[in-house]
Amino acid sequence: MTDSMPAASAARLPLLVLNGPNLNMLGTREPEKYGSETLEDVRALTAVRAAEHGLEVDFRQSNHEGELVDWIQEARTGFSGILINPAAYSHTSVAIRDALAAVPAPIVEVHITNIHAREEFRHHSFVSGVATAVIAGAGTQGYALGVDVLAARLGR
Repeated sequence: MTDSMPAASAARLPLLVLNGPNLNMLGTREPEKYGSETLEDVRALTAVRAAEHGLEVDFRQSNHEGELVDWIQEARTGFSGILINPAAYSHTSVAIRDALAAVPAPIVEVHITNIHAREEFRHHSFVSGVATAVIAGAGTQGYALGVDVLAARLGR
């Protein structure tokens, strides 16, 4: 819910689903870790799950940190919540963390793999501290779970 509008109005706005670097390579990049589903499959999954809650999604991916920050800033007034897989930027981007901290809507961080069971440098996420919820290690199904969390927060 945004500070400037009631929960009922905010819940009518779409969810913003953001995907960070290399997620455009899903299905071909390290399928033993990330599976064979493509980013288009994930887009379809989130759209179907959101529709089950009477919501819509705006699904985006970028390999560029600044573009992700711009989109997060856009979410301050145009979206009811954010589902974000910041990918490698989870572990490096204070800029993305700070942009998310300025969003007065629920935020769910999602990771396809369990970042805590991987390399040591992946164990810390700058995003987790400003997220409403974190889902890691559930595969692409984590995106559907993230939509469920956002819908519940929005009373949907």
